[in-house]
Amino acid sequence: MHFISNKPLHIGIVGCSAEGAALCYKTICAEASQWLGFHAHPEISMHTHSLSDYVDYIDKDDWKGVSALMLSSANKLAKIGADFLICPDNTIHKSLSYIKDELPLPWLHIAEVVAAQAKKLGYKCLGLTGTQWLVESDVYPIVLKDNELNYIRPNKQESEQINKIIMDELVLGIFNQSAIECFQNVINHMKEQGCDAVVLGCTEIPLIMNDKNSPIPTLDSTRLLARAAIQKAILKENN
Repeated sequence: MHFISNKPLHIGIVGCSAEGAALCYKTICAEASQWLGFHAHPEISMHTHSLSDYVDYIDKDDWKGVSALMLSSANKLAKIGADFLICPDNTIHKSLSYIKDELPLPWLHIAEVVAAQAKKLGYKCLGLTGTQWLVESDVYPIVLKDNELNYIRPNKQESEQINKIIMDELVLGIFNQSAIECFQNVINHMKEQGCDAVVLGCTEIPLIMNDKNSPIPTLDSTRLLARAAIQKAILKENN
């Protein structure tokens, strides 16, 4: 195998919830060795404000407050030498528009990464799963429309069930069979409505759902973002 010899870019991770950020970090470390050699991965730094700080702002519907936390992390990561930023949290991308002109570094957008993979695989209609704040937002719809992809949101009851599982279980590292069954039911409903793939649009969802237990193929936003970050760091594309 041919390994990349030049130094990769330094990846900065703007964290939010621990489980999703940890999975993204571990994926970068584990998979980068395919290009960089045994045990090797790009330099990685992460900054996370307390999840409770984010939740306090979200509960108040204060998305500018959320964006201030994101920008704070971004600035700290820039000061310690990161070359570009990723955020393994779909929901808070809702606030990215507030700070896009203030960001100190390029930001690899999770929804754009997912949409690119969906288009590459030839999917036409995606089911959206994630927190209520995410699935009711334009974070994915805008990007999917730009890529000529259709989408279906869960209904209100389904969205409430999923949100409760995410916030009361998954972000705390609690994984129950009942949660898997709930997701399977929601995804199967989306399949019946014409979806040919489902976006695992909370970075903790891949901890319980995957292609083996989902009624339709999954788009794992966490690992897709990690892999895109590896490619950007190693190949230095779009810099």
